[in-house]
Amino acid sequence: MNASSVTSGTSDLAGSPMRGARLVEVGRMECQETAVVAPGPGDVIVRSAYASICGSDLHTVKHGVDVPPTPCPHGFPGHEGIGTVVESHGSELAPGTTVLTVPNSAVGTCFNEYQTLPASYCLALPDDAPDRMREYLMAQQLGTVIWALRKNPVDVVGRTVVVQGQGSAGLFFTYLLRRAGAATIITSDLSETRLEVSRSYGADEAVRADSGDLSQVVADLTGGRGADHVVEAVGRRETLLAAPSLARVGGTMLWFGLPDSEQPVPFDYRNFFRRKLTGWSTYGAQDEPGLSSFAAAADLIRRGEIDVNPLLTDMFPVEDIDEAFSLAHEPQGRATVKVSVEF
Repeated sequence: MNASSVTSGTSDLAGSPMRGARLVEVGRMECQETAVVAPGPGDVIVRSAYASICGSDLHTVKHGVDVPPTPCPHGFPGHEGIGTVVESHGSELAPGTTVLTVPNSAVGTCFNEYQTLPASYCLALPDDAPDRMREYLMAQQLGTVIWALRKNPVDVVGRTVVVQGQGSAGLFFTYLLRRAGAATIITSDLSETRLEVSRSYGADEAVRADSGDLSQVVADLTGGRGADHVVEAVGRRETLLAAPSLARVGGTMLWFGLPDSEQPVPFDYRNFFRRKLTGWSTYGAQDEPGLSSFAAAADLIRRGEIDVNPLLTDMFPVEDIDEAFSLAHEPQGRATVKVSVEF
């Protein structure tokens, strides 16, 4: 398929065959042949180069969280993508433009060879993007973290912060909170590889999550006081529940991780209340007008202020999408940080 000129009302590519990953049942992805979806007014068609697997994708695919009836539409729930505009229907994005695609996961089709999506979910990238696509792909996750910190600003200058989880989101929190002036950053994860990257991103103490009671480790490191600010970037029942125990009296916390179950997560409100804690959750960075947080992320990468290469650990052809999800779901024992697919 060749790039099409800007069109109005018609599409040269709609209905053409393409590869698309599909969630055929909870726990199993398949790469199938499907057809390019016809665009509507304001849509673009993007030829995908790469797509990454997000933690929320794992909860959907492996745990059945927020899954529509299966088999699901092709490309779902991919929402971290990068590629080249090949058709533009009433948008300002010209064919040939390299874009970051950041659709909401409910409508995301980043696991398709060709994505048909509103231009409002696309961010035009700098001129060097065609040669740095894998790096710029990380601007999606980095952008969600920037958005979360902008939405719920906390003064961390001179303070102690705990970040639970050092996947790509947790690592970006570590980097940005160090950049914001945190005096001490304590991180936790099950992966030695991720903890090592965590240290290079600014962590003072990187703790194996399975080495004991993290709340006791934090207490020991803070003289029994606890952390001023806690970020939960895992999205597991256990870590969501543990977050308040890591904070000091009067501390703050951000629950960033999407829960790994549709069942209610029990919450010790009495402990939260008595300790005078303040907490936030965050969702919906993709709907930010102008995608300015994603643009800020791309600019950090462009200027070399953050090196995302340590995150680029695993790449699979889209035909092996199920194997890619299996590794992303259970990376223990592997030097894995971020798992992506290529087309």
